[in-house]
Amino acid sequence: MDIFDFMRAEKNKGDSPLARRMRPQKLEDIVGQEHILAKDRLLYRIIKADKLSSIILYGPPGTGKTSLAKVIANTTSANFKEINATTSGKKDMEEIVSKAKDDLRMFDRKTILFVDEIHRFNKAQQDYLLPYVEDGTVILIGATTENPYFEVNGALLSRSNIFELKPLAKEDIKKLIRNAVYDERGMASYDAEITEEAVDFLADMAEGDARHALNAVELGVLSTERDEKTGKILIDLKVAEECVQRRKIRYDKEGDNHYDIISAFIKSMRGSDPDAAVFYLAKMIYAGESERFIARRIMICACEDVGNADPNAIVVASACAQAVERVGYPESQIILAHAATYVATAPKSNSVVNAIFSAMDAVKKYGNTEVPDHLKDAHYKGAKDLGHTGYKYAHDYPNHYVEQQYLPDNLVNEQFYIPSDNGYEKNITEWFKKIKGKKDE
Repeated sequence: MDIFDFMRAEKNKGDSPLARRMRPQKLEDIVGQEHILAKDRLLYRIIKADKLSSIILYGPPGTGKTSLAKVIANTTSANFKEINATTSGKKDMEEIVSKAKDDLRMFDRKTILFVDEIHRFNKAQQDYLLPYVEDGTVILIGATTENPYFEVNGALLSRSNIFELKPLAKEDIKKLIRNAVYDERGMASYDAEITEEAVDFLADMAEGDARHALNAVELGVLSTERDEKTGKILIDLKVAEECVQRRKIRYDKEGDNHYDIISAFIKSMRGSDPDAAVFYLAKMIYAGESERFIARRIMICACEDVGNADPNAIVVASACAQAVERVGYPESQIILAHAATYVATAPKSNSVVNAIFSAMDAVKKYGNTEVPDHLKDAHYKGAKDLGHTGYKYAHDYPNHYVEQQYLPDNLVNEQFYIPSDNGYEKNITEWFKKIKGKKDE
């Protein structure tokens, strides 16, 4: 780095966003994440001892993954190289690996490679790193907002320790906000003050995302006029509310959290909890989830978890799905709530699911079974000659039922659909007992 590069870097430090300037410089500066960074925890000890092995840092945005990597960079004696998977590729990794080999061979100096957004690398790019992580040429620090068990190659995972970072507690966010206003690295030069009401509001609205809170603080300080009497910039509750128009919701339509919320939504309907179901529905709507996606999930739940215990559940769910296609937001939220609460409060049965899965297993096992002759098509000339006779027409018998064999010979005693005792399925059971002449045991 020449003098001009140095001066440019120093200037960029002052011009960089507040969240970047406030990143911790050492382990003791990190706020929160005590479950992995308390002094008796493994990660704290190996960083302090400079004995780091490859790790994956996993957690929502704004929880300190990159900040922790920077702290490691400041404390390690190893070379520290950083790339972002959204802008870097194999060529960048090749250059780092080549230099790492030379440094390890000539100076016995290790190299730590920090890959931010590692889930953005495709399989081939992740595979490239594998042998160099394996032989110790590089120590990998991968950071991801996505579940690494889904997005990072299993081979890399098996050679790395995974540490999950949690959303910061409200008190942690409040501490960061105060530091940002009064610290020299933050906004101290602006001679600003912030009220406790504003601190509490911003910390609450951030939902554990430190970056979201600090961005609001920076916007408030830079956009607020100085008080004529005191000459200070005052960040009060009114200013804070203007800086944060909407609560930060941890919801990524393409990411891990998306599946967690829809999973909770479905499980709440299945568990007959309409309050939880409508809460998760509201969270998805607030975050901008597609009404079509939500409607599809409700229809599936209506069949999978309600089924014939309430045959109207799929009728209501389908009608609501059709209605949201015609209406759209914001009115669709009422329609979706109608369907979700109906399914949540309906009697439950998964007999339909068990029936089709059991039948599918039977088809896989006995797929080439013959249809009984008396059920085969008998409407064409020559059908009788082939033995397609003997079918009993159910409507010619009492209760429109007659006992005869419908399943193939080798499945004649199988029962795939077993109605439950819930809701309408209890009626089905009673009806079967009546027409088939079965007695209560």
